[in-house]
Amino acid sequence: MLKMKRNQILKPIVALACLSWLIQLVVEGCTAHLGANPVERITHRTGLATLILLLAGLAITPLRRWTGVLWLIQYRRLIGLFAFFYACLHLLTYLVLDQSFNFAAMGHDVLKRPFIFVGTLAWLILLLLALTSTQKAIRRLGRNWTRLHRLVYFAASAGCIHFYWLVKRDKQEPLEYIVVLVLLLSVRLIPRFGRQQPKSKTADAD
Repeated sequence: MLKMKRNQILKPIVALACLSWLIQLVVEGCTAHLGANPVERITHRTGLATLILLLAGLAITPLRRWTGVLWLIQYRRLIGLFAFFYACLHLLTYLVLDQSFNFAAMGHDVLKRPFIFVGTLAWLILLLLALTSTQKAIRRLGRNWTRLHRLVYFAASAGCIHFYWLVKRDKQEPLEYIVVLVLLLSVRLIPRFGRQQPKSKTADAD
């Protein structure tokens, strides 16, 4: 009963927090506050939302182990799916608003700008993870599901590289995300943070 009440309260809050970037974009669009380059604003905002949510999802495991609050893991899948949602918006902004489905120009972009290739690779990984995020996929893949979903580390790394290569001058912001990612990956090398914690039945990949 307590778990049900907690989920009823927290899940909408987490979902609303994840939607905050989209809500802000919609409000800015409706009030003509997207700036001189709306496509660039949308691209940047959806890309940042994707990266932030990926890092937030990776932060849940160390938080769960440090605090002993095991139910935190229940919200990682939700956060991960929202990360994929924003990654799709980010890609669609490029395909539709920026390139207008000009595949020749997009092919040239991929060859000329490696950050686009790396970003596409990150999206493909997230697509695979989203397609295998169901309970049916978890049961079918068994232990291989955990191994498969560790690809999220590569998706987050590719996202950080994508951002770093995208920025031409002041690279402080992408470097901050890289530092956070390195820290989140490094803490996983510490064996159980000095103590054993029982695994939740709904636990995702570390």
